[in-house]
Amino acid sequence: MVGGLVVFFIVLHYVEYIDDFMDRGATMSQVFSSYYPNYIPEIIRLVSPLAIFLSTVFLTGRLAQNLEISSLQTSGVSLYRLMLPYLLVGITLSVFMFWFNGWVVPQTNRDRITFEQQYTKDGSGQIEYANIHRQNRPGSILSVGFFDRLTKTAQTVSLHTFDSEKRLIERIDAPRMVWIDSTSQWRFFNPVIRVFSEEYGERLRKIAFLDTTLTLLPRDLSRTEIDVEAMTIDEGRAYIDELRRSGANRLGRPLVAYHSKFSYPIANLILILLGMPMASVRRRGGQAVQLGLGLFIAFTYLALMKLTEPFGYSESLPPVLVAWLPHVVFALLAVTILVRVRK
Repeated sequence: MVGGLVVFFIVLHYVEYIDDFMDRGATMSQVFSSYYPNYIPEIIRLVSPLAIFLSTVFLTGRLAQNLEISSLQTSGVSLYRLMLPYLLVGITLSVFMFWFNGWVVPQTNRDRITFEQQYTKDGSGQIEYANIHRQNRPGSILSVGFFDRLTKTAQTVSLHTFDSEKRLIERIDAPRMVWIDSTSQWRFFNPVIRVFSEEYGERLRKIAFLDTTLTLLPRDLSRTEIDVEAMTIDEGRAYIDELRRSGANRLGRPLVAYHSKFSYPIANLILILLGMPMASVRRRGGQAVQLGLGLFIAFTYLALMKLTEPFGYSESLPPVLVAWLPHVVFALLAVTILVRVRK
């Protein structure tokens, strides 16, 4: 089922984006030997709950339609005992997908996102690129007029330093600031350094360049909507901590993406527990009705996740609540169905 959904997804995606690939110069070799192989892990992450749910409904529905479940129950085997192998598979799959989603998918997403930014019009855009203000450390504020993420270059830069009484004691102004990878430092070009004191007033100094170490990294100055998708769980946690420390706003989207790394794998277990008791009842219409009902429930699940996400992005609701709410709702639905179905 996973293989079929992956092929279906790639075909639809290619049909939608073939014009972008051709217009922007991507060769078929690049698309099918680099882009889609790096996209497949993300597709597997997305479709695995749907695949395992449909598989559960199909298998259990066949047993129900052939009266095998009824025969087992009549002979004294309870539905809870029949659910045991389903439960073991669900737990194993959820643990595997947690690792897969948290550490494998981000590695391939980096190459996928880079390709999309270069060859598709829908490549992730920046959340911020102008009029950026970040806290370097307590008492130190960096202001940037414009930041270019690709060249790691900031324009119209000011670094303000305050004392414990919040009085300005130093200000560095520079028309340009560039990140130096070899030294992991920022280089200010043609900076003007002003030092303020009660004893001497203002002292001004101009130099050709100044290399300095800041707690802020290039990724702290310019964010995209899907940064966290290309980060492992450990990297995502450190990234969000850095954004909070630097005083960045609009953290709803990265927080929802981060908490979803924990919540989304649980959907595999929840949908197994939902599909098994639902499909264990023999229905008029046979397998077609079972699969149709399964598809309806699965897409309702996915739709609920997508409908609640904007509330987390805007922080109208806590992002952690948005990430977990659909799973809690359908877990309660699974328990309700299990309680009401014939044991």
